[in-house]
Amino acid sequence: MKKLELKFTNQEGKIVTYSLDKPVEPVNVADVHAAMDEILTHNAFSSTGGDLVAKKSARLVERNVEEIDLA
Repeated sequence: MKKLELKFTNQEGKIVTYSLDKPVEPVNVADVHAAMDEILTHNAFSSTGGDLVAKKSARLVERNVEEIDLA
């Protein structure tokens, strides 16, 4: 399953990550910028280190899990 991770810097200078399941692909960079700007403008989320103050990065992450049969 793929996830879109949005990374922000908070008031303490720490990185805060929010993950969104099943992102629309291909990812539109302008839309990601706009969404992150909206989150910052409306102070939509906070963290233990204070409000989010800046965009850090965004990335598409895919995790593959392969079960190992121990029988």
